[in-house]
Amino acid sequence: MNTVRTADEEQAGKEEVGKKEARRVAVVTGAGSGIGRAVAVELLAAGWSVALAGRRVETLEETAAQAPAGSATALPVRTDVSHPGDVTALFDAVRDRFGRLDLLFNNAGTFGPGGVPVEDLPYEAWRHVVDTNLNGAFLCAQAAYRRMKEQSPQGGRIINNGSISAHTPRPHSVAYTATKHALTGLTKSLSLDGRPYGIAVGQIDIGNAATDMTAGMQTGALQANGETAPEPVMDVADVARTVRHMAELPLEANVQFATVMATAMPYVGRG
Repeated sequence: MNTVRTADEEQAGKEEVGKKEARRVAVVTGAGSGIGRAVAVELLAAGWSVALAGRRVETLEETAAQAPAGSATALPVRTDVSHPGDVTALFDAVRDRFGRLDLLFNNAGTFGPGGVPVEDLPYEAWRHVVDTNLNGAFLCAQAAYRRMKEQSPQGGRIINNGSISAHTPRPHSVAYTATKHALTGLTKSLSLDGRPYGIAVGQIDIGNAATDMTAGMQTGALQANGETAPEPVMDVADVARTVRHMAELPLEANVQFATVMATAMPYVGRG
């Protein structure tokens, strides 16, 4: 039996197709928890299609389940960003499912063993932090850059999670701090090289967002003077809204560097 559609139904169908075609596509790494999860849920709720990248599919599925009903498409992809093959597979999956890429939030990272003096830090621990925080960010940015340069219309945006430690270290954080300082150089270089292709690159430096990683700060964190003191934290949703604002700017505008932090945390004047 054939169903005849009214003019209004035809128009509604066209509008829905247009919405799908216009839907923006993001990749969020480290999307299984913390800041990555909050940003992914914020983007999904705002109508973005989001590829959720992380090492455990079950936590990525938990992130997808936290998005409000009626949100855009979430695509969980098991990814270890330090493995080139995993990164290639991630961006191939995004191309095959969504056809283009508008945003990479380069967020995956690890602090490494806490409280270890530099003279006692095992090389394997140093290498793991560098492979995840720096090499992983480069591999994902390189893959995103290629997609954004080749697609039509050309262009897109990359936002790197730099951290407050991209500016000022905490005690016993040599590997984490070194990689986050290096991310600032990566951001600047990508931003310069992306100009001819409409690829905007910026960095968000986050301080004391309330996640599992910062859970201990409210009870006590080691300070530069050797004392342990509690530190204030902020709602991770405020970070997610900041990333979304950066992401939704037109490509003619770019937030090159942004700092969002708990107002009273010991950053200005640290040490």
